[in-house]
Amino acid sequence: MKNRKLGRSGLEVSPLAFGGNVFGWTVDEPSAMQLLDRFVDQGFNFIDTADVYSRWIPGHQGGESETLIGKWLAKTGKRSKVVIATKVGMDMGPDKKGLKPAYIQRAVEDSLKRLQTDHIDLYQSHTDDTETPLAETLGAYEKLIRAGKVRSIGASNYSAERFEEALTISLKHSLPRYESLQPLYNLHDRAEFEDKLQAVCLKHGVGVISYFSLASGFLSGKYRTEADLAKSARGQGVKKYLTKRGLGILDALDAVAGETATTPARVALAWLMTRPGITAPIASATSLPQLEEMFAATRLTLNPAALEQLDAASR
Repeated sequence: MKNRKLGRSGLEVSPLAFGGNVFGWTVDEPSAMQLLDRFVDQGFNFIDTADVYSRWIPGHQGGESETLIGKWLAKTGKRSKVVIATKVGMDMGPDKKGLKPAYIQRAVEDSLKRLQTDHIDLYQSHTDDTETPLAETLGAYEKLIRAGKVRSIGASNYSAERFEEALTISLKHSLPRYESLQPLYNLHDRAEFEDKLQAVCLKHGVGVISYFSLASGFLSGKYRTEADLAKSARGQGVKKYLTKRGLGILDALDAVAGETATTPARVALAWLMTRPGITAPIASATSLPQLEEMFAATRLTLNPAALEQLDAASR
C-alpha cells in the first residue's frame, strides 16, 4: 500500500481513512481499541474525528470519540504512527460554536486534552462560519501552527465559492491555507462535489477526504427495503436512498462485485479511490469484518468497463 500526499501539507496518508464518528456511539471502548490496533497494524495511518462526535446521543456532551482515540494513543504509544485529523466549529453547547479566534483557541486545547497529544496533524473547520471573516479564522490557525499545536489545516462543508475565497485570502495575506477539503461524496451523492468543488480542489492542489463514502452503509448493499432499516442505529438515515436511482446503483454494484468476486462495499470504496482529486475516502467500521472490507477495497482494481458501468448507473 502506498501513502498519498495530502494537498501541499507535507502529510502523507493511507488511501483510506478511519471515520471516528462511531467511537463512543456504536463502538464501545474495548472495540475501539481492537479496531484501531488492527487498522494501524495493517499499515494504515489516517484517523478522522471531530470534537462534536458523538453529541447527538442523549446524555453525550461531545468529545466522546476524541476521548476514546486519546485513550488508545496513551495505551499503545502509537502516536508517531498515525495522522490524527479532528474538527472544530459545530455546536458544542452555549458559546461553543463557530470559528472565531477566541473559540478556536479554547476548542483546540480541549481537543488536545481529550486526544492526549501535544499536536493535531490536521485541524479542520467543520463547517463554514459566515459571521467570522475568513482572515480572522485563518489567522487563529496560523498562531496554532506557529505554536506547534497544529501541523496543517483543512475545511469541511464549504461551498466552492467560499472555499476558493479562503484560498485566495491565504495567498494574499500569507496565511496558512486549507490543504484539504472534506465534502459529502460517494457513488450516490455526486453532485455536491463534482459540480464545482472538484474543479477548485484540482486547480489548487487541495487534498480531498470524502465523508459518507458508503452513504451511511447503503452502498454496502445491507439496506434494500424499508424492512432492512432496522438492522442498525444508522438505518433511518438510509431511507432516502431507497429510490429507483438508488436501487439501480446497487444493481450496478452487485454486477461489478460479481464480476470481480468481491463485495458491493469494496467496489464502492474502490470507485471513490479512482476519482480525480480524491486523496482518501473516509469509512467507518464497527467490527473487524467490516474493517477487513475496507482493507480489501484498497487492493481492488476496477477495469474501465466496470468504472463506466458504475458511472452510468450513478451519473
